[in-house]
Amino acid sequence: MSLPCIVAARRFDPALHLPFMIGAERVGWIRASDMPLLVRWPDVFDIDARGVRLSPRFDTVDLRSAALGVVIGALAADGRIPGWRDETYAIRNAFDAPPLAYIERAASRFFGTMTYAVHLNGVVEYAESASRGAPQLWIARRSETKATDPGMLDNVVAGGIGWGFSLADTIIKECWEEAGIPEEIAAHAVAGRTAHVLQSLPEGTQAEQIFIYDLALPEDFAPRNQDGEVGEHRLARIEDVAQWIEDGAMTVDASLATLDCLLRRRWIDEDACAGIDALFAPPVFA
Repeated sequence: MSLPCIVAARRFDPALHLPFMIGAERVGWIRASDMPLLVRWPDVFDIDARGVRLSPRFDTVDLRSAALGVVIGALAADGRIPGWRDETYAIRNAFDAPPLAYIERAASRFFGTMTYAVHLNGVVEYAESASRGAPQLWIARRSETKATDPGMLDNVVAGGIGWGFSLADTIIKECWEEAGIPEEIAAHAVAGRTAHVLQSLPEGTQAEQIFIYDLALPEDFAPRNQDGEVGEHRLARIEDVAQWIEDGAMTVDASLATLDCLLRRRWIDEDACAGIDALFAPPVFA
C-alpha cells in the first residue's frame, strides 16, 4: 500500500480540467467547474472545449500581467481566490525559463500554474560520545492561521520561491524567518532530489516543483520562528517522523521532502515507500 502523501501527490484527473494556454504553451490547468467564472472576461480569454487561452493581443509580459491582474483581483474580491499573499509569482514552466506573466501567489492554484518551493530537512547527528545517539529531525507545526494546511506538521524550513529570488536567496530568507537559522549555518544546506507534485485541492491545482535540501544543525541549536507562520518546533526521532508521515499528519510536500532525506541516508527501508521514485520526475500526460 502506498503512503498517503505518495497517493495525494498525483491525485489529479486531467479529464476534470482544461489546459490554460499562453500562446502555444500550456502553462496551467483550470477546473472545468471554474470555467463559467472566466466567461465574464471575453476580452481576456478565448474559451472553447479545448481549453482557456489568454488572448493573443496581450503579447508582452506587462500586458499579460495587467490583464490577469484585473481578473485575479475580481475573483479574489468574490472569494474565489483565497489566502491573498501580496507575493509575486512568475508564470513559467521551468525554474530558469523567462516569465510569460506575473501573478499574485494566491492565484497560482486557481490557474494551476507551475510554482517552485524549497523544503529543508533540519538534521541533528550527535557525536558518538553523546548519550542521545541516533540522528533526529527538527519538525515544525504550521500556524493555525496559515492559509494552507493550518496546524499540520512540516519541515523545519519550507517556503515558496517568489519571483526574483534564487534558490540560495530563498534558503537563507526562509531559514531565518521560519526558524531563526543564521546565514552562516543556512549557507551549508546540501541539495537532495527534486519532487514534483500535481494534486487537486479545494482552491484549485497545486503544480509544484520542490527543491529538497538537508541542513546539519548544531546539537545545541533550537529553532525559533520569526514571522509567526510556525506554531512550534519539535526535535523528533526518525521512527516518530516516519509514523507521522504514515498517519498523514505531515503536509504532502513535507512528507515527500522528509522521505527523500530518510531514503538517501538509508534511515528507512525503500520497500516502505512504494511509488515515490515516480514523484522525482515531472508528471507525463498521454
